[in-house]
Amino acid sequence: EVQLVESGGGSVQAGGSLKLSCAASGFTFDDHAIGWYRQAPGKEREGVSCIAISGGKTYYADSVKGRFTISADNAKRTVYLQMDSLKFEDTAVYYCKGPHGDWGQGTQVTVSS
Repeated sequence: EVQLVESGGGSVQAGGSLKLSCAASGFTFDDHAIGWYRQAPGKEREGVSCIAISGGKTYYADSVKGRFTISADNAKRTVYLQMDSLKFEDTAVYYCKGPHGDWGQGTQVTVSS
């Protein structure tokens, strides 16, 4: 059974940082890509960043490029999202998505201006 468990969310002031974690199980971790998505109140879920575990190729949405960094630890089967210079508009529930369309439960990020 595929499981994705996000953690690391919280409340910060604008300009602050948070590091999200997505712990994965139930599939061959380094054969796939893992993505981070977010959904703000009243808005559609949008892609933020993703990483190909084998090879490390990354993608970032324009809105977070230069501020967020995605990484993976194969030994821990965990994907991280380091979020720096946070803005009010980064406020959302952040989800990770597995290779077969599986979603975690999400973690809330709240940025106060």
